[in-house]
Amino acid sequence: MKTSALTSHEAFCLANADHFVACRGRGPAGRTRDTFPTITEAEAFAAGFGDRRTMVYAVTAAGLSAHIKNA
Repeated sequence: MKTSALTSHEAFCLANADHFVACRGRGPAGRTRDTFPTITEAEAFAAGFGDRRTMVYAVTAAGLSAHIKNA
């Protein structure tokens, strides 16, 4: 997880996550997004790059999202 404590919004999204999104890339043209049912699967995908630049977001069923970590 993040080195600092999660905010209340981040903690809520993590606790109520419907799925997780792994996102890479700086600009919209080069950005990629992949959806995973668990944070473990999103982290495993990110580990394949080995650079800890993949952003992992928790997304609730209501569409709320929060950045949880870089993996």
